[in-house]
Amino acid sequence: MEFVETGKMDGKILMLLPGTCCNYQTNFGSVLDRLSAKYHLICVNYDGFDGSDKIFPDMITVTEKIEKYIIDNHNGRIDGAIGSSLGSTFVGQLIQREKIHLDHGIFGSPDLDQSGKVPAWLQSKLVVPLLTSFTKNEKKRQKTRNLLKNTFLMSDETVDKFMECFSKFKPESIRNEYYTDLLTHLKDDIRVENTKVHFIYANKMGEKYLKRYKKYFHEPEIREFDMQHEQWLLGEEKYTGPVLEAIDEFMES
Repeated sequence: MEFVETGKMDGKILMLLPGTCCNYQTNFGSVLDRLSAKYHLICVNYDGFDGSDKIFPDMITVTEKIEKYIIDNHNGRIDGAIGSSLGSTFVGQLIQREKIHLDHGIFGSPDLDQSGKVPAWLQSKLVVPLLTSFTKNEKKRQKTRNLLKNTFLMSDETVDKFMECFSKFKPESIRNEYYTDLLTHLKDDIRVENTKVHFIYANKMGEKYLKRYKKYFHEPEIREFDMQHEQWLLGEEKYTGPVLEAIDEFMES
């Protein structure tokens, strides 16, 4: 595990938790400078995605390591944490488990998928090869590049950064991360005293995700944006600017 503290060291503490098959440098790269100007950031890279030879174990083991870091270094309490996609599962677990305290849990347009062991195993057998197969030949690589550019309106530079992530991490870590995320469940109607829950809702994902947010958390604050999943992190200012403003408002509320 890697924890990097940077930014405005006398500012409010905001932990950044990256999504599937990403390190924080890639996942939050387009907004790091702007967040650093306002917040004391704790940037996290999980086992298997931190440049070490370790393999990602499972979501709960990694959650426990995050909790230990917060307890050991910040007396068990930070101002906020934002999870990108899968990273939101960690935010949810940090709130639900109540081993540490967050004033603000911010969820970056997650899907919050949950399943049993057999469906999770089947999904991981299908999805993980898709996430890594494009590295095997140039034709598949170009097809994936075009898909990312057309779906998420990524620049060539951003596409290359994301594709590099999927090619440089071990398949075992990607599989464990994807599989155990599906097995890491949230309770319904979670509420924790003095913790506010905020969702960045990308409405192009579909309303079923909005229903999940309301199912798992008690009266969350939901900000709706007309964008695809995590499109605000891909360098388009028309998405990035408004979401960053919302994050500031969440952290001040």
